[in-house]
Amino acid sequence: MDIKEYISSGILELYVAGTLSEIENLEVYLNAEKYPEIKKEIEAIEASILSLSKSVSPGVKGFEAIKVKINGKNAGAPPLKQINWGAYFGWAASLIFMAGLMWVFQENRQLKSDIDQAAKEKVSLEEQIAESETSLEKTKILLETIRDKNITVVAMGGQIVAPNAYAKAYWNKKEQQVYIDAQGLPEPPEGMVYQVWSLKLDPLTPTSMGLLSDFTMDNNRVFALANPNDSEAFGITLEPAGGSESPNLDQLYALGVAVS
Repeated sequence: MDIKEYISSGILELYVAGTLSEIENLEVYLNAEKYPEIKKEIEAIEASILSLSKSVSPGVKGFEAIKVKINGKNAGAPPLKQINWGAYFGWAASLIFMAGLMWVFQENRQLKSDIDQAAKEKVSLEEQIAESETSLEKTKILLETIRDKNITVVAMGGQIVAPNAYAKAYWNKKEQQVYIDAQGLPEPPEGMVYQVWSLKLDPLTPTSMGLLSDFTMDNNRVFALANPNDSEAFGITLEPAGGSESPNLDQLYALGVAVS
């Protein structure tokens, strides 16, 4: 685009005056967002209109002077027939024109504000679509992971504190990683968090694998945790926020033994 030619074409003045179509308005808006020179020129035109409107706005004294002249109260006032009514009507017409121009200017600013809002909503929608696509990609990767032939699936049943709870552990020994599907666990109370444990059974030796953080915010409720341990079972307990050094077995929600 030849920016100088675009600026000199007069389209920016029409844009500020609000006489363009919606499509033309949007086109100018997008060009202004893309080219700083165009945006700067639009701002200069708007500033000129505002400055001009202030310079022609009559004050109270100006109106009083006109009133005195019309009523003949001014000692030096010419006879009524000598008053240049054309000048007054021209001045009044200028005010009316300027008022109209300012109205159109304000309307156009509102239109541009609406376009700004629409543009922001468009960006927001694009971000949501991108997040959705990212989520789908993550789901695809997760499915490929849990279907891997090296995966050991451990079903974890509910315990005394929550008999209806359940979870699943997808353990990839080669990658030393466990995916915990915690969809069957109730939401933890405020200030509490689920903690996952790798267990050796003889003697019972628990090793923390990590926390199921942001449980409420995660709609899928599938959590990836590192597990370099030679696990014989997995357990999930409810612990104070931040986790515990050893599991609270009174708050054992799910437990499952890894079948060799």
